[in-house]
Amino acid sequence: MTHALIIGGGIAGAVSAMALQKAGIDSEVFEAYASGADDVGAFLVLFENGLAALRVIDADGPVVENSFPAGRVEFLSNTGKRLGERPMAGGDGRHAEAEGGAPDGPGPRTMRRATLYRVLHDEATRRGIAVQHGKRLVAAETVENGRIVATFSDGTRAEGDLLIGADGIHSVTRKLIDPAAARPRYTGQNTVCGYTRDAKNAPEHGTYSMIFGKKAFFGCTRTPDGETWWFANAPGPELSREDLAGTAADQWRHRLAALFEEDNTPAADIIRSTGETIVGSNAYDIASTPRWWTDTMVIIGDAAHAAAPNAAQGASMAIEDAIVLAKSLRDQAGNRRAFKAYEELRRERVEKVVAASAQMVRRTTVGPVRRVVRDTVLPHRARRSEAGAADWLTSYRIEW
Repeated sequence: MTHALIIGGGIAGAVSAMALQKAGIDSEVFEAYASGADDVGAFLVLFENGLAALRVIDADGPVVENSFPAGRVEFLSNTGKRLGERPMAGGDGRHAEAEGGAPDGPGPRTMRRATLYRVLHDEATRRGIAVQHGKRLVAAETVENGRIVATFSDGTRAEGDLLIGADGIHSVTRKLIDPAAARPRYTGQNTVCGYTRDAKNAPEHGTYSMIFGKKAFFGCTRTPDGETWWFANAPGPELSREDLAGTAADQWRHRLAALFEEDNTPAADIIRSTGETIVGSNAYDIASTPRWWTDTMVIIGDAAHAAAPNAAQGASMAIEDAIVLAKSLRDQAGNRRAFKAYEELRRERVEKVVAASAQMVRRTTVGPVRRVVRDTVLPHRARRSEAGAADWLTSYRIEW
């Protein structure tokens, strides 16, 4: 039986392992971290295209059970003017991992990223898939028999018929495939998430409020038990890992509240009501990665194509990649043909998502003239979405 080495135990890695198992391919997952998810503070919305991809491998049930619905989105200007409202199925999402919905499933679902990680790993483990922790990839080489040998930082090695790089935006596998591959580009934004039970003027359960602040963008929703989850996309310098780890909640709170202080919206008050549960990160993208594969290695998810969080499709794109790659390996003879088929099926779509997200970044914070234009145009867009405009993002389906 073909044996795959999956580098990275995040969302893409767990889904890859389950999809390969469905395709009759054995695999083993190698995760760099000792345990758990590294991005424990963020939350996301998984839209219907991502849920539909999980349904292909019968893994959507646990995700739905551990999340809550996100039915509608409302838009507010910095003056507090209501710009429009529409179902979450439209194409103007602004959160770090969210887009759309569709009539053939439960619609978009909100959950913490760490919860999605845990749910998918629990399901993979239940299906007998091996996951090794503390395995950070440092090298990989194809040996004489055409198999690939991966070497990890602890000195151990593993051999397989192919290696799948699901190791995220700072992928080691991407560099092994193409040492000249471009580095991720910092978008100029810090994405910050927070959680509070003391917020005033929070949206009703099932609704996202998206606020075009004068200096930054803000979004929030309320859980079924009354907690408010919020995020902000704030302009600022790229922060080192040490700086991110060393920035205390009160520092984020002070900086972000100041950005929304002049706006006539609930954003500043919601931020001030938040205690210690605030976490920030840098937002990156990769416009295009020229080489996705070699004879024995291939990359998926953020390792191949990272979008800024504004398009809110990172998790769904990674899930789609994993399913399409497994299907290609099942249907095509040999790694090269399978990898080529996978790239042909995925490149145009994912690069379109990256471009769309970059455009959203550019119009999040604009000058006074463009702000007037945006606030005039957006209500018409919302009405068109209500009328059922086609959504190329969330209508995507994989025929297994």
